[in-house]
Amino acid sequence: MATSPIYNWPEPDNTDLVKNGALAIRTLGNAIDTTMGTMTPKSIVDAKGDLIAASANDTPARLAVGADGTTLVADSSTSTGLRYTANFAAGKNKIINGDFGIWQRGTTFTNPADGSYTSDRFQIGVSGTPTTYTVSRQTFTPGTAPVAGYEGLYFYRSAQTTLGTLTNVDFWQKIENVQTLAGQTVTLSFWAKADSTRNLGLYVAQNFGSGGSGTTFPLDETGSPASVTTSWQRFSYTFTMTSISGKTIGTNSYVQIAFRQAAAAGYVLDIWGLQLEAGNTATAFQTATGTIQGELAACQRYYQVIASGTSKILGVGYYVSATGIDGPIINLPVEMRTTPTISIVSGTNYFLSVSAGGGNDNLNSVTLASESTNRTAFFYNNSEAAGTAGQGCRIQTNNAAAFLAVQAEL
Repeated sequence: MATSPIYNWPEPDNTDLVKNGALAIRTLGNAIDTTMGTMTPKSIVDAKGDLIAASANDTPARLAVGADGTTLVADSSTSTGLRYTANFAAGKNKIINGDFGIWQRGTTFTNPADGSYTSDRFQIGVSGTPTTYTVSRQTFTPGTAPVAGYEGLYFYRSAQTTLGTLTNVDFWQKIENVQTLAGQTVTLSFWAKADSTRNLGLYVAQNFGSGGSGTTFPLDETGSPASVTTSWQRFSYTFTMTSISGKTIGTNSYVQIAFRQAAAAGYVLDIWGLQLEAGNTATAFQTATGTIQGELAACQRYYQVIASGTSKILGVGYYVSATGIDGPIINLPVEMRTTPTISIVSGTNYFLSVSAGGGNDNLNSVTLASESTNRTAFFYNNSEAAGTAGQGCRIQTNNAAAFLAVQAEL
């Protein structure tokens, strides 16, 4: 008797007599029935993306498709030995400080000036003059962060109390290098809530820098803003970044992720978890670096606090004359984007020179020397009141309001 080529089912030969046909058909049918009894029925899967796994030896089981952007991993505690989990890969998020964990400049800003920075890497654009407008760091009550499994500590609050001539407030982050994700399909996502149902516009700009091609706007939702409610919800936008083919890239190019809060008395906007990533799906939120210390270092590439508060020692210098001090040289913990400029509290008596001879002199100005690089900040003072040329001194802050930082923002 012949057999089938794949399953080796018994088949009648061409020379078999007709009288044996019934037996041959029954033998073939039994073989088919036995084989089919071991096969997995197609009804075991219910939806696109379902997988056939196993719950035991020779026991197939359905594994339902996971949520968009999740990753399949082995897990012996589940019935199939598999499960889907959120993708927390570090480096996918191009927005630095997207969880608003770093606030080097302070935690509350009342009527911040147009162009000023608040939370690290985030800048304000104010149209008009508000009577009372604040940006502040807010703390999540434990267990109330919008993502289970990622307990955010702080979120960003933008509050308009009284408007004055305010028409709208923009806030944004400039991501260094316009080549970032250029020509790719990307997804921008964030969580937001407000005091009542409010509109929140947003746009993405590709600025090709000084001497470069004109700015492009791959996403502009200012005309059809998101409707933000009183509960945390995630918003997601998928779009294509403009290609850099044929473009001219100048100096200090960037990608700008911007939000527009229309003027409305009492409008309180809370926002958290900003993420820009490659692909057409908003995956689980992760900071740009994945660690607290990494995120701080990423922020310090653009801004670093050298000293703040009373009796913070800056280093050792010396009197080059009775009215001038050089030094100290401070090695910065993180290399900055470019040679930094100095940011310092204005006025007198914020800094103090303690000389080797025991005398103390209040410093009236502290300046960043032109020799400074993006790794070393060299400070000198050129209007010290009284000293002795050649004498060494210790330089320190003198009161709670003293503040010294270096910045290299875009």
